[in-house]
Amino acid sequence: MAETTVDGAPGGAGKTILLIDDDPEILASMRTVLETRGYRTVSANDGNSGLAAAERESPDLIVVDMMMPKKSGFLVVEKVKRRPNAPPMIMITANEGSRHRAYAELLGIDAYLRKPFAMERLVEEVQRLT
Repeated sequence: MAETTVDGAPGGAGKTILLIDDDPEILASMRTVLETRGYRTVSANDGNSGLAAAERESPDLIVVDMMMPKKSGFLVVEKVKRRPNAPPMIMITANEGSRHRAYAELLGIDAYLRKPFAMERLVEEVQRLT
């Protein structure tokens, strides 16, 4: 688990974003772009540690990959969205299947981005949802 805080940067106003993805390069890219906009990030590299971080940190928003070891993004979304006051969630995936997107939306996902995506697109969704 990596955690970083950036003070004084414009945009995020100290809101916490939990990033859950098993690809260290994607995690690092998301972390960098969000932190430069003032968001505090917490990251996890599998579904189980992501759920633990969601419990511990009470993030303002969660970005979760669909396909991960130990627990899929779908299971993470399902468990988080059952809680009262669940944060908004963005699902990211390299999967192109429309039924996966439909299932994610059925579970309550707030935005869905296909990899590869422009980091500015992620920032737009994060700003919209926080």
